[in-house]
Amino acid sequence: MDEIQLQSYGRGTAPRFRPDSLRIRSGFRLVCGWTYPLLCDSMRVPWTMSSTLLHLPVPLIRPRTNIGHVLVTPRCGACSGRSGWRAIVGLVAALACTRAPSAAHAQTPLSAADSALVGRMLLAEDARDRTDPALRAGMAHRDARISSMAERAMQRIVDPVFSRRDSLRMTPIPPASPVYAQPEWRIRYFALALSAQRGNCDALNTYMADSAWSVRLRAADLVPASCSSNAELVATLVRFMDALPADASQRARGGVSWHGAAHALVAYARVQPQQAGSRLPAFTRHAQPEVREYAVRAAVVLSDTATLLTLARDANPNVQASGIDALRALTAHAHDSLYIRALDRGAPQVVRSAALALARRGPPRVDPTGKLVPGGDASPQVRALADSMYARWLNYGNASFRDVRHALLRLAGRDTSEDRGVPARVVLPSRTVAMALGETVRVRVTMSPASGGGAFVVRMRGDVAPMMAGHIVDLVEQQYYDGLTWHRVEQHFVVQGGSPGANEYVGLFHFLRDALGTVPHARGTVGMSTRGHDTGDAQWFINVSDNLRLGRDYTVFGEVTEGIDVVDGILEGDRIATMRVIR
Repeated sequence: MDEIQLQSYGRGTAPRFRPDSLRIRSGFRLVCGWTYPLLCDSMRVPWTMSSTLLHLPVPLIRPRTNIGHVLVTPRCGACSGRSGWRAIVGLVAALACTRAPSAAHAQTPLSAADSALVGRMLLAEDARDRTDPALRAGMAHRDARISSMAERAMQRIVDPVFSRRDSLRMTPIPPASPVYAQPEWRIRYFALALSAQRGNCDALNTYMADSAWSVRLRAADLVPASCSSNAELVATLVRFMDALPADASQRARGGVSWHGAAHALVAYARVQPQQAGSRLPAFTRHAQPEVREYAVRAAVVLSDTATLLTLARDANPNVQASGIDALRALTAHAHDSLYIRALDRGAPQVVRSAALALARRGPPRVDPTGKLVPGGDASPQVRALADSMYARWLNYGNASFRDVRHALLRLAGRDTSEDRGVPARVVLPSRTVAMALGETVRVRVTMSPASGGGAFVVRMRGDVAPMMAGHIVDLVEQQYYDGLTWHRVEQHFVVQGGSPGANEYVGLFHFLRDALGTVPHARGTVGMSTRGHDTGDAQWFINVSDNLRLGRDYTVFGEVTEGIDVVDGILEGDRIATMRVIR
């Protein structure tokens, strides 16, 4: 490895240095007073750097464990300059790379009984059962791999946010994730916001001619109403709208299908509201559901209630739910009869939207048992309907319908704590133990030719999230993800997909437990979508930028090892052709 990187995974207000302010063969980021993983020949070595103001002679670098932990106590006054910090970190890095023993070389073969114990430990962790004898046996095991795994399991059970993750001693040390530079176009993507803040319409119009369509779409999204007098920009939006194809189900790699026209319509509604109304019907009737969803957004800008009423009855559940949400915001309870019909016959996302639309907010009230519940004045008939609908959705036995059930409980005047939910499903996926003990499993994600084609490879992080990675591999082998879409694309944040309903409210029928760990949400890592603690719904999100703040709540279960350019090229609605486990 040609570089040494020092990155903080702690949280706090310790002094920070710019990532490019210091360099040892490359860049690193340093924060006093927290735990650091040091990347050394693809091995992450945990370090604790104390902010105690002491000097740094070599004797103060002393091993704490057999996996390379050391205590470093620098005198910050002596290293306040760039050269001082470079010397300290250079010394620490050099010592780490030469002194940290290789756990792989120290490993001894495990017996079948050892592997069976690991399986029982993982099941205990997934069941959140700290009393399971397998955990005690694991913590007392002679092999550091098993004992550290048992300790990690116990900490995850007793602490939902796994606050000790940075100081936990894992053997072997989890390897670092690949490091990916951002493509040049994403730098321009980030720069767009400044032009929008300054109201620079000419600059936004220039961005709408960018070589990367993601930049063009973002520029259209940021066009303000104040650009209405910019004839060139308006002409660009018209050109985009005119390019809407009748069949928008496919696109070439690097190109778009419906995307440019749909984004332009919403921008056009802001800058030319009088003319936009005549453009809206063609989008409202378009065969592509995503186009009709953008028609909802344009109708909101235009306060076009008639169009929203049409879209709130759309045959596509995602369009219908968007229409109901928008109609509720504009007309409050003027169309409750429509919401009641949707409540009784809709898909999950539609029922949720209808329940939220019917709810009348008011001060909290006390129910007959003396319990404080959300207030409101929904009619007894509506509350009774919500009660019966809640029972129906509970009987479906699908954990991912939790958002629907909670919306119905609120409409019924009940607290969401009354939701009985769906019992946890504790099973050991087929490859879980092997991955937990170091087996490498990779998945190739092949995009549909209609979405530009291409493929990327994800390595499962069974070393840090074995149960979740195991469940994902099982789903891949069952072809669960084949034909599903990436329904959420935020080029400054994440790409998310893998929902059978192409939305965030429909997922796997049972939740997956969190497996929070030390792998940061860096660019290229793959995380699990959740609706709260231990509610993984099997939807993936791929970090296209560094999102380190997500580490507190979201599990990393994989990382892209090949084809990051394909990930960067994904657009909203793009479809997965296949996912396959590869050797």
